[in-house]
Amino acid sequence: MDLDARFPAISDLRARARSRVPRFVWEYLDSATGDESVPRRNRAALDAVRFYPSVLHGEVTPDLSAELFGHRHPLPFGAAPLGMSGLIWPGAERMIARAAAAEGLPAGLSTVATRPPEEIGPIAAPHGWFQLYPPRDPEIRADMLKRAREAGFSVLVLTVDVPVPSRRERQTRSGLTIPPKLTPRLVAQMAARPRWSLATARAGLPRLRTLDPYVESAGRGMSSTGHVGYMLRTSPDLDYLRWLRAHWDGPLVVKGVLRAEDAALCEAEGVDAVWVSNHAGRQFDAAPATAEALPAIRAATRLPLVFDGGVEGGLDILRALALGADFVMLGRAWHYAVAALGAEGPGHLIGMLRRDLAANMGQLGARRYADLPARRVV
Repeated sequence: MDLDARFPAISDLRARARSRVPRFVWEYLDSATGDESVPRRNRAALDAVRFYPSVLHGEVTPDLSAELFGHRHPLPFGAAPLGMSGLIWPGAERMIARAAAAEGLPAGLSTVATRPPEEIGPIAAPHGWFQLYPPRDPEIRADMLKRAREAGFSVLVLTVDVPVPSRRERQTRSGLTIPPKLTPRLVAQMAARPRWSLATARAGLPRLRTLDPYVESAGRGMSSTGHVGYMLRTSPDLDYLRWLRAHWDGPLVVKGVLRAEDAALCEAEGVDAVWVSNHAGRQFDAAPATAEALPAIRAATRLPLVFDGGVEGGLDILRALALGADFVMLGRAWHYAVAALGAEGPGHLIGMLRRDLAANMGQLGARRYADLPARRVV
């Protein structure tokens, strides 16, 4: 199968992925909360960033590499962590981590992934990022950091934009709970997607394996969109951040920042980078687009800025870099790739984005990201 001919864009991977997974899986991956206005805003804000191409530069061979935390990555993007990744396709965490590591790119693992850090850390090393949904219990917190460190994760990501569970109405309507419980409704949806169902039958129903040792500490009575992670976690404050800074000796990233003053506060507290994110609209439907928030945050801090939100190709990555980001993380795109093509998907995605970056840099006459020509935000 000629993957480049059949799937030249992320939109092609998305369409194939939708045809291969049960409806409840698709609704989990592709939905947001409320009226889902944030994904539309993310897309519109990126589309509003226009470039003035610069000409008469001769042949351009762009340098696509980007530096972050003292590492020169060959490309300016990585794999964002996604909760219940293995629900999308069995083994997704391993497939994504392996492909990213082979290219020298960072790969994130969520606290609520379906594989534990002890399994994924060695695959993702040396550029593994562990995303911490902040445990309330200090003993659990310390143990998670110890496990992540010993597994080889080099970067800790504190997620701060999930103070309470979101509603995610599409996910609720699909009948999905976390972890999944087999009901006649879900079984009927699975029967319509035999490849996913057979692969899941071999791997077993996904569960939150990182949290297995702590399950007895959690209570009952969760909502249909909640899970044991919500029972264990808390909404962090400055003291929580200071505790993490004192107990993690590697790069510390705060994810979920949309205000310039919050970015400046993170810098004052010794954070190593700020991740500008609106959680892809999965938490709060009135949040601004990340591309709207990024310039003011760039002006407020000297810290490296990581960006996500609506990225659908290499041109969107360039738009984020031009607005002030230092690095871009994609989440859904990697999972569209895995659901569409299995283990071949992540490598195909990397190659697709590499070619897209090079083509657009050539159009712009830019040899480095610092050379991106003057832009216009409509």
